[in-house]
Amino acid sequence: MHVAIPLYPDFTALDAVGPYTVLAFAPGVTVTFVAGEAGPVTDDQGTLTLTATAGYADLPRPDVIVVPGGIGTFAALEDRALVDWIRTAHEHARWTTSVCSGALLLGAAGLLGGLKATTHWAILDHLSRYGAEPVGERVVTQGRIVTAAGVSAGIDMALTLLAAASDEETARAVQLAIEYDPRPPFPMDRTLAEKAIGLLG
Repeated sequence: MHVAIPLYPDFTALDAVGPYTVLAFAPGVTVTFVAGEAGPVTDDQGTLTLTATAGYADLPRPDVIVVPGGIGTFAALEDRALVDWIRTAHEHARWTTSVCSGALLLGAAGLLGGLKATTHWAILDHLSRYGAEPVGERVVTQGRIVTAAGVSAGIDMALTLLAAASDEETARAVQLAIEYDPRPPFPMDRTLAEKAIGLLG
């Protein structure tokens, strides 16, 4: 199974690296970072750079697409090469997925019409612009489309996807291998929404 993760300027690192770690640990899975052209792409903090080892044209038919989000998503919505690649690659993909605001790119590619979908809580309402029904859940599966909520939810999505692609035992083994057992030190507190949005840029 070949997984393609497209990178674009100002993506959120964990959106890409979380699913990458889950899927790359699984036997029989190859993960490739792609971009408009091969080369370095820097995240939304400006301090971490991942290298795309292939351009979109080099990987036109991946089995799985994982589109990360980040503050660069809104600019990326105007990137026709990226949006067109998502649209055409989806035609042949077994699954097309997103993490966080990456769901907006699926919407821009015309893939969310009439479907339930999720994204980061701060922009959940944006999904309706693309004909999707916003759902406040960690992972939403609609046939071949799988969307995940904000950032860390990408790990949940990748484990869910791995269970569907292989079997639950494999997904559980990977979950154990990466010691994914979330116990946040603080409860979710929506009163901090304004401060949290400020941290998001």
